[in-house]
Amino acid sequence: MTETIEFEYRISTALDRIGRGLEVLARPAPSVADAVGEAAETMALREALAAERAANAQLSERVRAIRDKQDTTLGALERKFAVATRELEQMAHDMAQFKRANADLAEANRALLEAAPDAALADAALRAELDSLRAERAADRAELDAILAGLDALLAAEPEQTAEGQDA
Repeated sequence: MTETIEFEYRISTALDRIGRGLEVLARPAPSVADAVGEAAETMALREALAAERAANAQLSERVRAIRDKQDTTLGALERKFAVATRELEQMAHDMAQFKRANADLAEANRALLEAAPDAALADAALRAELDSLRAERAADRAELDAILAGLDALLAAEPEQTAEGQDA
């Protein structure tokens, strides 16, 4: 009897396998049209991928160009700033010397006025001091004009950079 049960089991298993095989055979086979459609879809996806890669490469190139331009502009501005700083330092040094010379002149004029009561000599000394003070005022004015010109240049450059940043 055990043999019968074993045979039944084997037959049942074989019938199950046959049933599954029939189900597979009953399914419709993929048609040539489906295969062609899938190939066309794959080609379209590959073309889209290639287009995206090209766009990405263009954008990367634009970013690199913008960075290069920004680095160049920044370098130029840093050089201009360094030159302007040196010029202002030199101007400050010259102004300090000029003010010391004016103070020395004023002191010499006071000493001259106290030592020599000659009116013509005193008048000439005072005129020289007055001319020196006028020259000092003109130098101060020139220094202020130079500072304002530097600030105007910096302020004019700022909107251009902002506009370039918005265009990119």
